[in-house]
Amino acid sequence: MKINILLPYKEKFDENKASSVSITVRNNLLYSNYLNQIKVFGQNVENPLFKNNFVGLKYSILSFKSKNKFLANEMMKIISKDLDKNQIIEIHNRPYLVEEITRRNKFPISLFFHNDPQTMKGSKSIKERKYILEKCAAIFCVSKFIKKKFLEGINNNFQKVHVLYNGVERKLKRFPKKKKEVLFVGRLVPEKGVDLYVDVIKDIANMFPDWQFDLIGSFRLGDDKNEESFVGDLIKKFKNISNQTQFHGFKNQDFVQEKMKNASIIVIPSVWEEPYGLVAAEAMSNGVAIIASDIGGIPEIVKESGILIKKINEFKLQNELKRLMSNSEKIKILQKLSWKNFEHSSKNSSKKLDSYRERILSSYIVNN
Repeated sequence: MKINILLPYKEKFDENKASSVSITVRNNLLYSNYLNQIKVFGQNVENPLFKNNFVGLKYSILSFKSKNKFLANEMMKIISKDLDKNQIIEIHNRPYLVEEITRRNKFPISLFFHNDPQTMKGSKSIKERKYILEKCAAIFCVSKFIKKKFLEGINNNFQKVHVLYNGVERKLKRFPKKKKEVLFVGRLVPEKGVDLYVDVIKDIANMFPDWQFDLIGSFRLGDDKNEESFVGDLIKKFKNISNQTQFHGFKNQDFVQEKMKNASIIVIPSVWEEPYGLVAAEAMSNGVAIIASDIGGIPEIVKESGILIKKINEFKLQNELKRLMSNSEKIKILQKLSWKNFEHSSKNSSKKLDSYRERILSSYIVNN
């Protein structure tokens, strides 16, 4: 069996610039039984993850195609030269490419949704989602929330739609020693609630002089460009709060994991319906106490292991954070729950995905 994974063009499968989809694909590769048979197709990068598995493609404007269609076509050219008849194609987060690839391909296709299907080109309408169900061997959703969104208005073929939670690698062997640090990790955009975090820290930092407050992220995934006025003003405000605040910009996974290992509390104040909540899963793998929005897929990850706030706002977030920071015993309880109840490991997700792949290919062989 050969497995061909197609990333969105904007994803950088790079050691220092990987964002959520690339991180998820990388984590699934870690424990796959089929590592030697997997190729990941994406835009060319300097330091690719899994170099032996990565096919970096340089976009050419002479192709007269969109960047994502260019990637799809280049991948299909390479696949068509391979004589192996047992192949699978896995498309990540670009539903409109299903039609593009189906026209030139006879191998089974799986589509992975990392975002709400009803907001994405190629899957917004019921008609489009029915087409995807007809053409794909399987559809994988990162949460029950996303699966529900995909199946709205659909009454058949729902057995093809599966929940496959993003896997996170737990590197720690034992619960780490914690420091008095509060974290925000994520894109610096309004929907992530980063402005709520900054405003709350501005109001309470002086109440907790022995605590440090960190902000990790950038406006665009995978780089450190923050020209947007919203982001520029936000970073300036955060830096000027006090010497307790540290802005780090976009950082690679190793840096983020080290910060989570040390942090006592993480704040995930999203105001939009998060498809999954990768930051929450990573925090749990490091035993961080979680305060998060009760929205989208986040509750499926955190469950009873953290503080979930319905209809989050600055007032609610400030109250919960102050209450938690004033109670060292409560912090320890939530940290232990987070550590103990971590279940979305990359090993589990990888093995589960391999099992689906085997079933998809066996069905394809039988039918052909």
